[in-house]
Amino acid sequence: MQITLIRPDDWHLHLRDDEAIKSVVAHTAERFARAIVMPNLKPPVTTTAMAMAYRDRILSALPHNSDFTPLMTLYMTDRLTSDEVIVAKKSQIIKGIKLYPAGATTHSDAGVTDIRKLYPVLETMQREGLPLLIHAEVTDPDVDIFDREQVFIDRHLRPLTRDFPALPMVFEHITTRQAVDFVRANEGTVGATITVQHLLYNRNAMLVGGIRPHYYCLPILKRESHQSALIEAATSGESHFFLGTDSAPHPQHAKECACGCAGCYTAHAAIELYAEIFERANALDRLEGFASLFGPDFYGLPRNRDTITLAKKKWSIPESYQFGQDRVVPLGSGESVNWQLVR
Repeated sequence: MQITLIRPDDWHLHLRDDEAIKSVVAHTAERFARAIVMPNLKPPVTTTAMAMAYRDRILSALPHNSDFTPLMTLYMTDRLTSDEVIVAKKSQIIKGIKLYPAGATTHSDAGVTDIRKLYPVLETMQREGLPLLIHAEVTDPDVDIFDREQVFIDRHLRPLTRDFPALPMVFEHITTRQAVDFVRANEGTVGATITVQHLLYNRNAMLVGGIRPHYYCLPILKRESHQSALIEAATSGESHFFLGTDSAPHPQHAKECACGCAGCYTAHAAIELYAEIFERANALDRLEGFASLFGPDFYGLPRNRDTITLAKKKWSIPESYQFGQDRVVPLGSGESVNWQLVR
């Protein structure tokens, strides 16, 4: 059995930098035509000039004859200006500006401390049609980590959609039933990406039988009821939900330690794992919309014209992959996948 899809895109991806890029970008480029590349490097990518330089480093790390296109983003800080937004839009390489609440996830220390102070910038983004990409979690220490997405919706997303009704927003890596409901209530201007890990697993995978650090990501895995809501949304055929892996490689030693970092590496088998999820839901006929059509439509970009083919063939995920001078442990390490990319 085989399925052929219009070549998909990844609308949320971490590639890191320098030597590490060379170890991971080929996995993405083999499966996806384009990807929205996250800007949370150290230092963060805060200007168009920095994004252009980062894009050059990504392109130089690609395998020979690859036609993969990185779509760049800026990191929103308290110091972002409307002038920089205009420069970003005119560059044509910047496809969004990423909002990280300060301290929300890996390398987010420079994130936004008070979104209200950036309202003039958001007004410019709305006028220019430059999407706001949102890591939607509050960071208050008194808010339970499993409730941080829901609190962000009530505290920040509802006011944002009210005050900027024409600003395109992407609710990144949604993890809760409340997020699904919010996106549906604001379809048209709000889209959402859904990751492999939040579709495949719930918090039991991370905690039952001992702490399993390679399942630890932010936003954190939630209850099974939320996982079910995400599967229903992803496989629904509704165009405001689309593919975004949030693939985030970390060295093995940085995950397997007393204070392990957040992030799951999924680029090695992303589209294959999505196919597995859709097959289980009896929705393989809707995979192409989720993976290949709805994302470019939301961003106002042309759909890809080439295709990829997946075969129903079991293979085993390696225990680890090279990652610069280190190793990265992929999601599903040592386990089997039922779909394989036909090369």
